[in-house]
Amino acid sequence: MKKALRIEEVCMFILGVYLFTLLNMDWWWFPALILLPDIGMLGYLKNPKMGSMTYNLLHHKGVAIALYLLGIYLESYILQLIGIVLFSHSAMDRMLGYGLKFEDSFFNTHLGRIGKDK
Repeated sequence: MKKALRIEEVCMFILGVYLFTLLNMDWWWFPALILLPDIGMLGYLKNPKMGSMTYNLLHHKGVAIALYLLGIYLESYILQLIGIVLFSHSAMDRMLGYGLKFEDSFFNTHLGRIGKDK
């Protein structure tokens, strides 16, 4: 099952790349922005509950899709870009095995434990 989920995430990442090409931006913007959603980890500096909240907000595909669609509706290039970057980053993370975080620990995700303590 894990292999099927990873393949699905690869396809979603490819979809994100395709949507990015529709924005008609220089290609180098995609790799320059793709890791930006990890800024959500800064919430862990306060505590695991805040960290999981900020991390999950920037890694939730529903949020990404909503921002992208809002960008289309409002004809906002920036909102579309933000939605695509969040969506693509989330797909990339999940294809690598990193999921949404639970409040107790950064290492406890909806896809299972990550890190040395698996």
